[in-house]
This record gives sequence, structure tokens and C-alpha cells, in this order.
Amino acid sequence: MKIIVPMAGMGKRMRPHTLTVPKPLIPIAGKPIVQRLVEDIAKVCGEPVDQVAFIVGRFGAEVEKSLLAIADSIGAKGTIHYQDEPLGTAHAILCAKEALTGPVVVAFADTLFKADFTLDSSVPGTIWVQRVDDPKPFGVVKLDEQGRITDFVEKPQEFVSDLAIIGIYYFQDGGYLREELQYLLDNDIKDKGEYQLTNALENMKNKGTTFVPGRVTEWLDCGNKDATVYTNQRYLEYLQERGEELISSSAQLHNSVVIPPVYIGEGVVVHNSVIGPHVSLGNQSTVRDSVVANSIVQQSATVQHANVTNSMLGNHATLTGTPADLSLGDYNNLRV
Repeated sequence: MKIIVPMAGMGKRMRPHTLTVPKPLIPIAGKPIVQRLVEDIAKVCGEPVDQVAFIVGRFGAEVEKSLLAIADSIGAKGTIHYQDEPLGTAHAILCAKEALTGPVVVAFADTLFKADFTLDSSVPGTIWVQRVDDPKPFGVVKLDEQGRITDFVEKPQEFVSDLAIIGIYYFQDGGYLREELQYLLDNDIKDKGEYQLTNALENMKNKGTTFVPGRVTEWLDCGNKDATVYTNQRYLEYLQERGEELISSSAQLHNSVVIPPVYIGEGVVVHNSVIGPHVSLGNQSTVRDSVVANSIVQQSATVQHANVTNSMLGNHATLTGTPADLSLGDYNNLRV
């Protein structure tokens, strides 16, 4: 089994945090979004993952090293592939065409999920979906009476279905997918100005490929600050349910109260503060004389004399004062 992870986007809705790191490397409960995604897919695959192909922009050697380490952590070989132009989802996947062989899972790295099933690798294709209130921003699927997918529609402005494609797909034959993606590019077949994966899926379906929907218990978005903070909240609850240890043994907690679920990383120092619920404190961060709730504080950040909620603080950021809802980027220093 191979996992293909397109993640070359700029993550503009997550600025300022994506000015210094790609969005998929922003931490959720202490681990990068993309690492959580790869680990969760590996859990539901039902067979070993031998390769993880990351499709990236020119993010630099340190980012690529981190991605290869993520693949290694699940016992897989990591490979790096580049998408230098944002030409759509089909184009992005095809940038890793060398990896499109045998059974593959394609997972776009801006979403997480909760699921309690094992992937059925005997079916030709599975498209993970979730019912949504407003399907207009998403690709959606229509089903027949047997529960098979009959249509793929990209961002419908008129209602056709409320089953949104969450960005995770299984293909029994990666080579067949590669051929259909290449056909779109060779014949300049675009939808809304880009080469869309849904067009390839429609072609495959019309040629007799059976696609079935895969249902997840919960779909968690990481598209902007508020959504990412909420995803951190839900993921902490999920990890607590699984009984995972969330507080590092090297953390120093002095005269402080921790309200679970909370992730506290290595070397964190907390003095005279209340932490939680739903807080992630990155490695080597410091909190003094503060109340922090429902927030993500990244590595080596400092919070002091502040009341913080529904917020994200970047790496090496410093906050002194009383703001209650903010998004503070890497290396910024805010004093109120």
C-alpha cells in the first residue's frame, strides 16, 4: 500500500502561521497535521504501508527532512515530489506519478478524520465522504439505491447532494488512476480552470469502475485558525478517549492547574497558571501567571500575564498582556 499526500498549497487562510512553515506542519495535539493524517490512514489501511509520497512546493531541506521522518515513523519509505504550479488536484497527484502503482490512498493534507473501520481493499475504489450543511465549497457525490457512487460534482452551486468528499481516496489500481490523470493533462480537460481529480473519477466510473463511499465518524478541517483550534480540541478529546499519555514527563508544572484534555510537550515550564481545557503547549514553551484555554501554543513560545482563549501562537512567539482571541505568528512579540 502507498499513501500519496498532496500538500503544495500556500495555506493563505492560515497566515501568519504559514509564512514560515507549510500548513500541514502546523501541530495538532503536539504532532504536525500531516503526521496525524498519515498515522491515522496507516491505522485503517489493514495492510503495511511501504511508501509515503509527499507532493510539495519548494519548502526547503528542513521541511523535506521532517516529512521523510514521518514516513519512517510508520515503517515506510518517504519520497518527495514537487508541484511548482497550482494547476489543480489531478495535476498535483500526477506530480508523484512514479508512486502511482498498485493499491494507493490519496489524502490531501488539510484534513483529519476519526474512523472506526478497516479499509476494504477488495473494492476498486473508495471515496471518503461526510454529510455537510453547505455543499457548495466541496466536491460531492451522488449514490444509487445500492449505495454506489453514480456522480461526482465539483463545487455545485445548485443542490445535487450533501455528501462532501473530504479529500481521502482509495484506489485498488494506482496505475489506472495515473493513466486517467494523464489523459486530462494530455487533452487539456479542465473544470473551473484547473485539472480536477473529480473529472478522472467520473471517467473511471463511466468505464465501469465501481466506487463506494467511505464514511468517517468525524471530519476535522484545518483550513483556518478557528477551524484548526477546534480540530485541536476534538483531537485532544479523541486521544484522551484512547487513553494516550498527553503530558511529557519532562514538563515542569509549578503552582498550576491543568484541566484535561491538554497536551504538554517536552521541556515545557508552567508557573502560577491555569492550562486547559483543550490546550496544546509545544516543546520548550513557557507559561507564567496566565490562563490559557482552547488554544495552540507552538514550540519555544512564551505566554505571561495573559488570558488567552481560541488562539494560536507561533514558534518562538511572545505574548505579554491580556488579549483573549488572537493569531500570533512565529517570532512575533506582542505586549499589551
